Amino acid sequence: MDVGSGRLRFEPLRGGRLWAPADPRYRAPGDMQRHIQDAGPAALEGLIRRQANAGRPVSFIVANAFAPWAAGVARDMGVPRAMLWTQSCAVLSLYYHHLYSLVAFPPAGAETGLPVPVPGLPALTVGELPALVYAPEPNVWRQALVADLVSLHDTLPWVLVNTFDELERVAIEALRAHLPVVPVGPLFDTGSGAGEDDDCVAWLDAQPPRSVVFVAFGSVVVIGRDETAEVAEGLASTGHPFLWVVRDDSRELHPHGESGGGGDKGKVVAWCEQRRVLAHPAVGCFVTHCGWNSTTEALAAGVPVVAYPAWSDQITNAKLLADVYGVGVRLPVPTTRDALRRCVDEVMSGPEAEAMRLRAREWSDKASAAVANGGSSDMGIRDFADALLSLSVEHGC
Repeated sequence: MDVGSGRLRFEPLRGGRLWAPADPRYRAPGDMQRHIQDAGPAALEGLIRRQANAGRPVSFIVANAFAPWAAGVARDMGVPRAMLWTQSCAVLSLYYHHLYSLVAFPPAGAETGLPVPVPGLPALTVGELPALVYAPEPNVWRQALVADLVSLHDTLPWVLVNTFDELERVAIEALRAHLPVVPVGPLFDTGSGAGEDDDCVAWLDAQPPRSVVFVAFGSVVVIGRDETAEVAEGLASTGHPFLWVVRDDSRELHPHGESGGGGDKGKVVAWCEQRRVLAHPAVGCFVTHCGWNSTTEALAAGVPVVAYPAWSDQITNAKLLADVYGVGVRLPVPTTRDALRRCVDEVMSGPEAEAMRLRAREWSDKASAAVANGGSSDMGIRDFADALLSLSVEHGC
């Protein structure tokens, strides 16, 4: 891939004791994190040595957040590095301000409605903070996060963030007082997402424009049997056709099989190409767990949302989608069939539905502009790539 004056090439991390990419154990977040912390360092070190032996010595490492072990490998091998933060700048700012006590946060267990004022961020309450702010110390994800944030004081030259200036300009500018934040997102192709054909697209092709409710809760979140039944009945009661992604490991919790309880209006699948579905003109609403990837994909596609967060940063993202970006509503957690029906109706045909669709289209245009040639994120990535090229020349690589 051409970037700036150089090229980016992607190499998979493999070998050693790492599980195969399709291993179902990756679906247990805690197990996944512990395994990668244990097996990742040797695999990364092996990759760096293979590149050197092939005449392509590694001159710089971009280490994903929640992977402090990668920072350790870089340090031990004398390779400079940057961090790639894959959640929002707002969430990074919250974690950073909390860890370093830059503002007063209410204590753990405080009332959920208490305000948490952080520079550059919208008004937030305790109940809208990402889960790891108050997670107990033994939590493996919190331990990795703290190690990451502590490492940011190693004078890193860049903290690359999967966001774009137009989306989080105030948060980015405020956090730059503490960290060298560079927005480089959204980190996916904002085109149509066209790829292999599948029966999801064929089914969508047969639906009217903006009529379909698309439901997907990501690759980790699992909702229980009773909650699944409420979602199924709620979707059926909307009268809209719906496409619902239910992973194979959750199928036994589903009460209605392939139709999801919606008869010929419902379709349940184990997997779909999410960006491609969101880009389809038949999709009018996205019921989402609000992971940051799904959040930015919905914004880039211009699709309004019903936000149904479960953990991690999803709670904060739901707040941003509904109250800051203005492209959806929040569904009560846990939900009921009536609440789901009301929220879908509000997004699809309520008094604010057209305004939500208009704002969603505006965010889509801004996301596309950010990664287009000369856009804000495009220039950030180009400047980063050019700086790496200069660094490689300085080190004789």
